[in-house]
Amino acid sequence: MESSLDYGAAVSPGTVRREELLPLAAALVTVALWASAFVAIRSAGRDLSPGALSLSRLVVGAVALGAVIAARREPLPGRGDLPAIVLVGVLWFGIYNVALNEAERRVDAGTAAMLVNIGPIFIAVLAGVILREGFPRTLVAGCATAFAGVIVIGVATSEHGVHAGWGAVLCVVAALAYAAAVVIQKPVLTRVSGLQVTFLACVVGAIACLPFAPTLAGEAGDARGSAIAWAIYLGVAPTAIGFTTWAYALARTTAGRTGATLYLVPPLAILMGWAILGESPPALAFGGGALCLAGVLVARGQIGRLRRRVPAAAPGA
Repeated sequence: MESSLDYGAAVSPGTVRREELLPLAAALVTVALWASAFVAIRSAGRDLSPGALSLSRLVVGAVALGAVIAARREPLPGRGDLPAIVLVGVLWFGIYNVALNEAERRVDAGTAAMLVNIGPIFIAVLAGVILREGFPRTLVAGCATAFAGVIVIGVATSEHGVHAGWGAVLCVVAALAYAAAVVIQKPVLTRVSGLQVTFLACVVGAIACLPFAPTLAGEAGDARGSAIAWAIYLGVAPTAIGFTTWAYALARTTAGRTGATLYLVPPLAILMGWAILGESPPALAFGGGALCLAGVLVARGQIGRLRRRVPAAAPGA
């Protein structure tokens, strides 16, 4: 008891405040970068097809993350963890990226961000099945509310044609892919650092997207410089820097508190989309987005319990 008091007296208020502010700052950097990714994808997607954009982003991200891993000299995971990491790479970095890139050729950045943000609901549902978390009433009510929001957004986008309606469906597919990856990686993260898992999954995603290499080679020559710049930005900023700052914040505060900052992603993506691209979601979609957010909040009690077993994660766009 006495040693605890001595320790508390030795820690200055300034040090405590710094230890609180740095994780928050890191989380907010991540939020801003992941929100900007929706805008970057929308812009670069005008010149680069979904597969080509995914490959370029993942190659850049893998190189950048690899440099960080080498500098930290992190050990490689054991062979037993590799199958799960491969599956995470295919789902989160492969399918998620291609589906989201294709979706954003059909819907604006803000709408995509609102739809992908239902991922935590999918995580809780999958955990109920795979991790035997069960299905409490709050989770069921939250799911119903969130999916009502998805339907509203689907109706709002379908007013712009079937093309846009399929964009909403693809956003839900992307959210499901990343949610499945989060649940799969849960046991791996007890033995391997989040940064190492992210790097290896990014490499796997790049390998999975290699069939798009000829397409990328053909499109890159005709693409505007801004599209290439956005593709590089996606690999360096939202992928390499964003996941690194997220890991820093998550390691220094609670998963629930860090995860709560992710609710800022959709409004920031909407604001950036309006400021940079001159786009905004259909009016009705805002109501659907509010329902999606309400559904996540209703189910948050269950999600909070899940986060104590599954480290917080987000789409990262």
